[in-house]
Amino acid sequence: MLKIAVLYPDLLGTYGDAGNGLVVAQRAERRGIDVSLTMVEMTDQIPEADLYLLGGGEDGPQRLACELLAGQEFAPRVADGAYVVAVCAGLQLLGQSFSIEGDAVVPGLGIVDVTTRRGSSRSVGDLLVSVGDHLLVGFENHGGVTMLGEGVEPLGALRLGRGNDGSVDGYCVDRIWATYAHGPVMALNPWFADTVLAAVLARPLEPLVTMADRLYAERCQTLLRG
Repeated sequence: MLKIAVLYPDLLGTYGDAGNGLVVAQRAERRGIDVSLTMVEMTDQIPEADLYLLGGGEDGPQRLACELLAGQEFAPRVADGAYVVAVCAGLQLLGQSFSIEGDAVVPGLGIVDVTTRRGSSRSVGDLLVSVGDHLLVGFENHGGVTMLGEGVEPLGALRLGRGNDGSVDGYCVDRIWATYAHGPVMALNPWFADTVLAAVLARPLEPLVTMADRLYAERCQTLLRG
């Protein structure tokens, strides 16, 4: 049984990022894999899971989500082998610290060696990132500039948008993927959902072609044309 948990969609669900859990679960089920998908709200205990998903949210909900996660067994479960996909606010709170409105610095969970400060202007618009042989598409809306620590690799190089710092987006370390791409990113990028799924299952996946693949290709072409 593949166990997937979307953490605090009531706090970190500004752009429908909870849909990432639905997409991964559906792509697994279509391949005959038994899946348990749990939407973990702020009053719930975090269950054991193979894959945790974190979305984006505003400053107050982001800070609250970080405090709630710090009081549960989330970090130890990640250290013990759980996988994580984090978007925007989720990306930031996994780090050492992040800044909120007024430039107040908030301690993060310290799971990844990254820090985020407030940028001089907000990053809003389409995002296009080269990730290996693929393109990742999405939409960003954040005020942070994220700096990667030693040994932390970016998820990919920017083709369009600002991402972390104007040159790269997100990070990929151990069993964690993080990006500033909302969307939800898994629905917009089926290849990314399958990359994560294959890693969690530790085996190659059977091909699965859906309408999402055609829409993804069209989106890439549109953004590349500018």
